[in-house]
Amino acid sequence: MTLALVNPNTSTTTTAVMVDIAAQEAGADVHIEGFTAPFGAPLITGPDALDHAAEAVVALAPELSRADAVIVAAFGDPGLSQLRSVMDVPVTGIAEAAMAEAAAVGRRFAVATTTPDLVSRISETARKFGHHGFAGTWTTTGDPVAVTTDPDAATSALMEAILAAVRDAQVDAVVIGGGPLAVAARALVNTSPVPLIEPVPAAVRLSLSRIREGADQ
Repeated sequence: MTLALVNPNTSTTTTAVMVDIAAQEAGADVHIEGFTAPFGAPLITGPDALDHAAEAVVALAPELSRADAVIVAAFGDPGLSQLRSVMDVPVTGIAEAAMAEAAAVGRRFAVATTTPDLVSRISETARKFGHHGFAGTWTTTGDPVAVTTDPDAATSALMEAILAAVRDAQVDAVVIGGGPLAVAARALVNTSPVPLIEPVPAAVRLSLSRIREGADQ
């Protein structure tokens, strides 16, 4: 079984990191094949870059056709609906999957991320999927690129955002909002005061569930 993990930004390093984390979740029987956006930004930090990334994701559709399922691994889920319209296999976004896990059993949840310019898009995603328990997005301070590309800085800054969300909104869970933040998310899982949802593993779990559901039909 093969899962195609699409990195909607142009960083091959980020693709490799997310593929490794996805493979740890998927297990030995599942092959994770990484694909990197052929054009766009090395890190998606704003709406324009997110929209451009959607075009890059859709451009990869012919290469993704041999996979059993596809994961769109940027938190804005760029190109998700467009890719679904042209693919015959399950296509899952990491924001879609992570928010679904966070909202399970009616939990109130927040998103912690490094990209303040994408806060409104994150809210739109939560509304689109009907998550009434979404309490909002808490962001780190400073330049998003500098924070995201320094694992230690990202871990420290995201913990501050998590603690602020718990303090300010009494949330029951926090989603880490970003595929490139996968390493920081993993580092924070055991220290977060509330359950922390890692978006890439969540997308792997949902993808495998959708494959099984399709096989049972």
